[in-house]
Amino acid sequence: MQVKGNALTLLKQNGYKVTKQRRDMLLYLSQFQHSYINVTAVDGHMRALYPGMSHNTIYRNIKAFAEIGIVEQRNRGEQATVKYQCDFEHPHHHHFICRNCGKVIELTMCPLDFFSEQIPDCEIDSHNFELYGLCGTCKQKLK
Repeated sequence: MQVKGNALTLLKQNGYKVTKQRRDMLLYLSQFQHSYINVTAVDGHMRALYPGMSHNTIYRNIKAFAEIGIVEQRNRGEQATVKYQCDFEHPHHHHFICRNCGKVIELTMCPLDFFSEQIPDCEIDSHNFELYGLCGTCKQKLK
């Protein structure tokens, strides 16, 4: 398995060195393009590969990856979770997340215009839009 070139390009464009540790972290994270994983699991995986690697280094890299658009972060309760970017061509997008299996499906439409029209005197500087429910597979299993 190989890290997709988009992630490595983004690292370089943003002044980060492509180290073996970063490449291995991206390789691991690339398995989670359609579901979120707990950051503690990423930490455990990386510390198993590199026993001398600190928690701070791992979390700092995840934060940097999120800031430059390689991964998407969110909190699930008190757990920090992360997933590999599912659309490098359109980094601004939204998701449907299955409450049962955790599968993430990218939504192609952004509802921001709809809300902007309802508050014409306001300026929106950020938003996050996610839908939750059961994916088709989980829905069929529950029938």
